[in-house]
Amino acid sequence: MEQITYVWVGLIILFLIIEASTMGLTTIWFTIGAIFALIAAGFGWAIEVQITIFIIISLILLIFTRPIALKYLKVGHTKTNVNAIIGKTGIVIIPIPEKDRGQVKVGGQIWTAIGLDGESMDLHEEVEVVAVEGVKLIVKRI
Repeated sequence: MEQITYVWVGLIILFLIIEASTMGLTTIWFTIGAIFALIAAGFGWAIEVQITIFIIISLILLIFTRPIALKYLKVGHTKTNVNAIIGKTGIVIIPIPEKDRGQVKVGGQIWTAIGLDGESMDLHEEVEVVAVEGVKLIVKRI
């Protein structure tokens, strides 16, 4: 076995370790490129051909498949249950002036809120959450 095959195996292991520790879907493409280069080394192809195969395969995978993988695997996105609050009822604890902000308590949590279409709401009025915009709720009277 040529020494270059050890280099490709080492790179495969290194890229896999980096990918496993970061989960960024970046080095996995270089791992696959190194696998193809290792196969080329197994056929006895010149080192220049192996490096070219490694670079071309890695870049093609990185450019064309990474965006697709990120879209479907949602890497780096933290899911929250904030949208689960839509449709729940709450109580106004700080009045909501017309076209301004107040506060409501929904499910034991206090949120900044604005009235749907800028409507005002009084203290202790019961409201329903219709939307979430950032960290504020859009509410309407029940």
